[in-house]
Amino acid sequence: MPLPKMPTRPAAILSFPSGEPARPVARGKQSEVEQPPPSSAELHEVQPQLAGIQAAPAKTARKTAKSKSGTLLTPAAKAPEAPVARAPQPASAKAQAPAKTTARPATGKRKAKSAGPEVAKLFVLDTNVLMHDPSSLFRFEEHDIFLPMMTLEELDNHKKGMSEVARNARQVSRSLDELVSDIGDMDAGIPLDKLGNRDALGRLYLQTTLLTASLPSGLPAGKADNQILGVVRALQERFPEREVVLVSKDINMRVKARALGLPAEDYFNDQVLEDSDLLYTGVLPLPDDFWDKHSKGMESWQQGGSTFYRITGPLCAQFAVNQFVYFEGSMPLYAQVKEVVGKTAVLQTLREYTHSKNNVWGITARNREQNFALNLLMNPDCDFVSLLGQAGTGKTLLALAAGLTQVLETKRYTEIIMTRVTVPVGEDIGFLPGTEEEKMLPWMGALEDNLDVLNMGDGEGGHGGDWGRAATMDLIRSRVKVKSLNFMRGRTFLNKFLIIDEAQNLTPKQMKTLITRAGPGTKVVCLGNIAQIDTPYLTEGSSGLTYVVDRFKGWPHSGHVTLQRGERSRLADYAAEVL
Repeated sequence: MPLPKMPTRPAAILSFPSGEPARPVARGKQSEVEQPPPSSAELHEVQPQLAGIQAAPAKTARKTAKSKSGTLLTPAAKAPEAPVARAPQPASAKAQAPAKTTARPATGKRKAKSAGPEVAKLFVLDTNVLMHDPSSLFRFEEHDIFLPMMTLEELDNHKKGMSEVARNARQVSRSLDELVSDIGDMDAGIPLDKLGNRDALGRLYLQTTLLTASLPSGLPAGKADNQILGVVRALQERFPEREVVLVSKDINMRVKARALGLPAEDYFNDQVLEDSDLLYTGVLPLPDDFWDKHSKGMESWQQGGSTFYRITGPLCAQFAVNQFVYFEGSMPLYAQVKEVVGKTAVLQTLREYTHSKNNVWGITARNREQNFALNLLMNPDCDFVSLLGQAGTGKTLLALAAGLTQVLETKRYTEIIMTRVTVPVGEDIGFLPGTEEEKMLPWMGALEDNLDVLNMGDGEGGHGGDWGRAATMDLIRSRVKVKSLNFMRGRTFLNKFLIIDEAQNLTPKQMKTLITRAGPGTKVVCLGNIAQIDTPYLTEGSSGLTYVVDRFKGWPHSGHVTLQRGERSRLADYAAEVL
């Protein structure tokens, strides 16, 4: 059959070279019999006539023909899909298939957009997540958040009081009030970036209707946890195309949810590190071939009693400012990184505090890490020092010795301020009478023990015998102040040597409150052991001590050392190893 004559104007299925779709002609009566498709040879002959006309996308391209009456036949456009009555969901989630992604809540950093379609997850938050981190609403990146009505009821029940949980509940309530203000249709969702949180790309949905789902009949219906689980099940049934995940800090609730076949996860955003073994130690051993790869073009000079080396090599890019490096081969090196630029670094040799002539208040370093720690504690340019280590590694003793030397001998600081969080290991002993310092004395047994060691002097008699030791102790006590954390808000410390003992029991918020008290000329020293956390709901990954070690890494005026070897006694060392 001969090929029908090509139309003089492009049909609705074609587009111009500019990419603008052609305007469709008026439809007439469609022919009931379609013309058969032309052969490949016939198409080859007509191809030159189509020059300059761009084909439409493959899904909409159709063959056109002319009916006997001369009317142009065009296939009817596909009618748009009728909207289905669904609960509000973000525009990015419409008509997209759910994609498998990591089920962990977002860490607060913006992710690169993937090329393929991806449906934002719907996270149902338990009340304890909001009371644990008031800013958790804005930590889920592009994903959406759903708050059941029972969560709001529990927030209201916990907002009274002076505890941190009550303060967090009130802060969440204020954030929710600002989010829902001036919102017309709440069912459409509330953009979480409304308050300026740019990383929060999702939307917030509040339960506005009764959601019922079938749960095992044995579960008490009036319990808040079970009602939240029912909401999760109802959301799964209503939105099968989306991944609905329960986020809770309650371990038992997560176990119960998984037993019912519901996805549940912990809130990870408060954890600095997943594995405490990855925490920055502040010390880096150099490989055996270090000098072979880094000695070429090395420069060295003397300044201020120290030797500086400028080296270039592949390992320099891994250095952090104020990190300690050591090499114990044929050419030993103990140095501190002072500057890193690309693959070039400047190293400064250390002062040897293991020698008795460099003792600090009669104390000398007994191992390599203690020598590193004393170099940080005695450095006036280092404003923040953190020391980690197990029991008996000498953290408190080194800090007190360095503080007494710089307060009473060099007069660099006016006094030592020591504080710690009052978390008992066993049962609380109740209220204590007396002044602030008298109330804190039972918590400062470590201070008294270390002051006794520092005041022993040379030999049994010391300088001046018992009278001399008593006078020295009175002088020390006049320069060492014990303060409570409860009264730190609003204070400013000028030229003070601030020691925060047992810092592993502090939350990141409490740690920020303490460190920001430092005024001009103040040095802050944080001591702790993340393996001995007594505060409930704190872990090694969410401790304030872990938080500051990770955040201060690489700052030119801070340093960190993890002490490895215990020096208290052979009994204490063995107990720490086997118990």
